[in-house]
Amino acid sequence: MSIGLHSLVSTPGSRKARMRVARGRASGKGKTAGRGHKGQMSRKGHKRKLGFEGGQMRLVRRLPKRGFGNPTRQYFAPVNVGSLDKFDEGTEITMEALRRRRLVKGPADGVKILGDGELKKRLVVQARSFSAVARQKIEAAGGSCEIVTN
Repeated sequence: MSIGLHSLVSTPGSRKARMRVARGRASGKGKTAGRGHKGQMSRKGHKRKLGFEGGQMRLVRRLPKRGFGNPTRQYFAPVNVGSLDKFDEGTEITMEALRRRRLVKGPADGVKILGDGELKKRLVVQARSFSAVARQKIEAAGGSCEIVTN
């Protein structure tokens, strides 16, 4: 016996026919077609709006608004000097290299190198900014710090 697409059969009971509403009382979903009597949800074309609470003041409008959301804020992903020790000697470290090594994840406008950890390799590090301690440690190891503007 050959097995092919022509011989496939679905398991009995796995494929259920869709309910045909508003097709007479005997169908089980006749007359009001499962919508009940009157009211907002029984009407044709009704759609629930996101956050709609039946005319009650929406939660998003009831909660207090506080603070200021700066639309031009820039987020710098923090990377410690100690984690740069994973790279080979003399490597030029860029934002893309840090992403490949999974040291920077998610959206970021740039990288700030922070001074936690020890660095024993000479590296050329390109970033948006450096802490004073990080710059000191990179240069002490014989490397250089280059500020890049994206």
